[in-house]
Formats: sequence, structure tokens, C-alpha cells
Amino acid sequence: MKDSAEPRHVEPHLKESSAMRDFVFGFGDGINTSLGIAAGVGGANVESGIIILAALVGMFTGAKAMAVQNYLAVKSQRELLNSEIDRENWEIENKPDLERKEIEDIYKEKGFAGKDLEMIVNKITSDKKVWLKTMLTEELNLNLEIAGHPLKSAFRMFGSFLLGGMLPIIPFLFGEGWSPLLIAIGISIISSFVVGAVKSRMANTNIIKGGIEMAGLGTGIALIGFGIGSELANLGIIDI
Repeated sequence: MKDSAEPRHVEPHLKESSAMRDFVFGFGDGINTSLGIAAGVGGANVESGIIILAALVGMFTGAKAMAVQNYLAVKSQRELLNSEIDRENWEIENKPDLERKEIEDIYKEKGFAGKDLEMIVNKITSDKKVWLKTMLTEELNLNLEIAGHPLKSAFRMFGSFLLGGMLPIIPFLFGEGWSPLLIAIGISIISSFVVGAVKSRMANTNIIKGGIEMAGLGTGIALIGFGIGSELANLGIIDI
């Protein structure tokens, strides 16, 4: 059939996966870090100014650390992928018959045979860029775009961490006591739910489940921090 003559492995969402990955991880870590600190320090019954200061220090420190870690992780992944690309390039240049046979075997497993198989193999191996891309995606399941770019990923992580980290701090700029803490928890739950839902929507998974999962993690961290702060205050370790 005409449609089966040129099968294509199309996954358009992969082009944005690195950006979404950086945003989700950065935003989630940022909001959880700030909320955990705010709840922990707030649990010790200290004034809002100290809570804001502690959360800001934790937020910027965490953003810097996450950005550096993300840069190194993406850089290492790209170096690994590039080494595989260089190896495949060398094999295409120096062992074309063997690499052509691998293309043929790949499409045989997909159900192609006879003239259709021969036409596909000839089409792919006639263009070395297409040949290389096919070997990377079909044989090795590699895609350089998924990894992202180290500097871009680092800046995205830094920015999204700060964005998420600022949200739980805002209520403490306008109030003292329990009210800003409760508002911060509410803001964090809603924001985390939205980001989790968007992430799940892009991944074609359950939106509600994804939102609840991300929101629940942030709330759990806040409650742990609050419990620690309260217990330290009760023990007299923190007395401000």
C-alpha cells in the first residue's frame, strides 16, 4: 500500500520535552523548597520577616544548585549521545554494508518485505543524514533534542525554580501568623496542581491524577517542615 511505503516515527511532543522537563522539575522543586522552609520556620512561631529571609536564602541557593546540576547532567548526556553519533557516523562511512543490513533487519521486523523493504532501505541509505538519524532513533532509541542544551536547560531550571519559589513567599509579605502560611499552602497546592495537569496533558496521561500527584508532594513536604519546626519550638531548641 502507498501509505505503508514510507513509515515515519513521528513524536512531535518530544521537541519540547526538555523544556517542559526543566520547567516541571524547577518549578516543583522551587515551590516545594520555599513552602517547606516557610512551613518549617513558620511552625516555630517566628515573625514573617525571618520566614521571608529564610525562604529567599533557600530559594536562591536551591535555584543555583539545581541550575548547575542540570547543566552538568545535560552536558554529560549530550556528550554520551554525541559519542554514539560519532560511532554511527564512522560505521556508516567504514562499514556501509553492515549498516545497510541493520536498516534492512529493522524494517523486516516492522513487517516489510520484498520490493517495499528494498525501496525503504534504498531511500534511507541514499541520504546519510536520514540514514544516521534512522540508526539513532530506530536502533539506539536516541534523540539529541530530548536531552536539550546545557546552558538553556540551566537557565530554564534557574528561572522556573525562582518562579515556583516566590509563590509561597508572597503571602508573608502582607501578613503575620497562620493566615499567610495557610494562603501559601493553598497557592502552592493550586499552582502545583496546574503544572502537574499540564505535564500530564502533554504526556497524554490522566490530567487529574498528574495534578493531584504533584500537588500532594508539595503539601506533604510543607506538612513535614511544619511538623519539624513545631517540634523544635516545643522542645525549646528554637525560641525566637
